[in-house]
Amino acid sequence: MKRLILLVICLLVLVFPTSSLAGIYHAPEDGWCLNPRGCSNQAPRLAVMSALVSELEELVERAEIHNSCVINGRTFYIGKLSGNKVVLFLSGMSMVNAAMMIQTALDHFNVIGIVFSGIAGGVNPGLNIGDVTVPARWAQYQENLFAGETPEGWDVGLYTDIFGNFGMMFPQFVSVTRKGETPDAEKNKFWFEVDPEMLRVAARVGNQVVLNTCTPEGMCLDHEPIVVVGGNGASGQTFVDNAEYRDWVWGNFEADALDMESAAVAHVAYVNQVPFIAFRSLSDLAGGGAGENHISTFLQLAAENSSRVVVAFLKEWSEEH
Repeated sequence: MKRLILLVICLLVLVFPTSSLAGIYHAPEDGWCLNPRGCSNQAPRLAVMSALVSELEELVERAEIHNSCVINGRTFYIGKLSGNKVVLFLSGMSMVNAAMMIQTALDHFNVIGIVFSGIAGGVNPGLNIGDVTVPARWAQYQENLFAGETPEGWDVGLYTDIFGNFGMMFPQFVSVTRKGETPDAEKNKFWFEVDPEMLRVAARVGNQVVLNTCTPEGMCLDHEPIVVVGGNGASGQTFVDNAEYRDWVWGNFEADALDMESAAVAHVAYVNQVPFIAFRSLSDLAGGGAGENHISTFLQLAAENSSRVVVAFLKEWSEEH
């Protein structure tokens, strides 16, 4: 009887889909609710992902959700958004979660492009909370050597010191292979570039989007947010709320934004040769602002600003492709 009830629930989800993230049925067991229109559907589609529920729900609310299913404990929402066939899902926070979930999507769906939407910490002194950054390349800047200290200074041994250091921490390359190339032929890579065609479309629509300036609670920015396309982004395992470290990241990498997922997704996209782009709105200044960190105040505003630009990008992408 219990299994019959679950089957009826699955069928109801297919017939009566909902557009709210909180309201979409979550399958009771991994893979239990699979069907030809669900996770086994191999129609070409864009993967649209976020780290946090507050980031993804802005996009799910705008989408036509036709189905959902669960893989490895994560719900995948299948439907259309701004004219594109999409699969939407959460990565969860952190580099490992992000890498795992995008590879899961690539393994189960026919993903022809990857779009990440979310928040970030601002690093560029010329940018402010609420601004949306769309970097042209991403670095895993916390792939570090912790160097030993000697009377002569830091000893990096066989490692590199070309990226500059923050005390004992010396950023390093990551070793990557690539689909379709010589097996096990690793090469060193630091910057992972986004898709140039996606970046071109983002640049064209960026200034056409009206960005939000106030939170639902009435906290308003003292400036008009902008969209910045191009430049650098950096991702690592650490949530940064330190002015000195922020200054070092800007001086070393000229990163407009810091987050904990985008470079990991860019890495997986590169290995699989799938186009990738990330939109990150600044919820805080990574320790560079006055007083306490502002992420708790402006997280939702930033998430909404990112999603607005992503929706405009997807509409333009659909019209061109």
